[in-house]
Amino acid sequence: MTEQQLVLLGGLWLDGSAWAGVVSELAPGRHAVAVTLPGQGDGNTSATLADQMTAVLAAVDAGAGESVVVGHSAACSLAWMAADARPGRVSKVVLIGGFPSADGERYADFFEVIDGAMPFPGWAPFEGADAADLDEPARRAFAAAAIPVPEGVARGVVALSDERRFDVPVVLVCPEFTPAQAREWIAAGDVPELARAKHVDLVDIDSGHWPMVTRPAELARILAAV
Repeated sequence: MTEQQLVLLGGLWLDGSAWAGVVSELAPGRHAVAVTLPGQGDGNTSATLADQMTAVLAAVDAGAGESVVVGHSAACSLAWMAADARPGRVSKVVLIGGFPSADGERYADFFEVIDGAMPFPGWAPFEGADAADLDEPARRAFAAAAIPVPEGVARGVVALSDERRFDVPVVLVCPEFTPAQAREWIAAGDVPELARAKHVDLVDIDSGHWPMVTRPAELARILAAV
C-alpha cells in the first residue's frame, strides 16, 4: 500500500520554510511536501489565488497515492478547495487554527492592501492568545521574514463546486481556541462548510496561532497520527 503524502500549506506571509521544524520531526521516510505558494516566497508579486490553487493541486497530483492536505490559518480554505477539486485524491484535510471559507467569499481580505500587496500588519491584531507563546526575538524574526501577500491572493474569491468534499474527513487542530469553542461555532452556523462535513474530529494543541513555529514536535505527532 502506498503511503499517503502530507501536503503542507502555510497561511498568510509564510513560505514553505515555515514547516521546516515539523518536517524534521516526522519519522524518516514520511513523505511531506511543504509548498511555497505562488506570491509567498517565489517572487511572483502578481500571483493570484488561482495560481496558488494550481500549485496545491500540482503537489497533490504528483503524489504516488492519496494526500492528506494540511492548511494553516487562511490556507485552511486552500486545503478545503483541494478537497473540492480532488475528492478522490485527498484522503483527509487537516485545518490548523482556521476554517474554510464558503463558495463566493473572499479568501483573506483581512488587512490593508498597500501597493498591490497585504503586508504583515504588526503584532497589535494578534495580541492575546494568538501570539502569547512567541517571545520578542521570535516576533522580530517572524515580522522580518513575513512576505507581503499579493492582492490577487488575499482578495481572490473562493470557488467550491463538488459536494463530494463533504465526504472527505476533516481534522480541526485547535491552537488559540479550544475544541469546545470550535464545536460551538460550527453548531451556531458560523462555519457552514464544516457544519455540512460528515466527519470532523477536533484535536487540541497548547499553542498560539503558529504551532509549526512554537510547537513543531507536538504538531508533527498530531499530523503523523492523522
